[in-house]
Amino acid sequence: MTQYLLSVHGVDSDYDPEAGKFGSYASQAEAEAAFAATDAFNRRLQESGQFLFGGGLASASTATVVDGTGETPVLTDGPYLETKEWIGGFWVIEAPDLDAALALATDASRACGGKVEVRPFAGVV
Repeated sequence: MTQYLLSVHGVDSDYDPEAGKFGSYASQAEAEAAFAATDAFNRRLQESGQFLFGGGLASASTATVVDGTGETPVLTDGPYLETKEWIGGFWVIEAPDLDAALALATDASRACGGKVEVRPFAGVV
């Protein structure tokens, strides 16, 4: 089977329910429904044996870029790219072919309420 990266893209926004911030979701109820649907999707992937690894990421503002191409490494606060949308989470899955991976990505997108990019790994290391 081929391994694929399913990455969730969305607008980087704070999730702090106590402060009335629900990330890209309109309300706490909408966020909780998406989290529950994503948990169910994760369980389904695990039960089918297609789940290899996955997780949600902290805000892009927590990123540090490391450039070790010179003699002395340069560390820069913030994300590498300047963009309006960021990767918020991801799955590494196994699927028999691209069509199966795309079907799983459709389910993932519906579950989390975000756009999902599908990319096969170039090779297994």
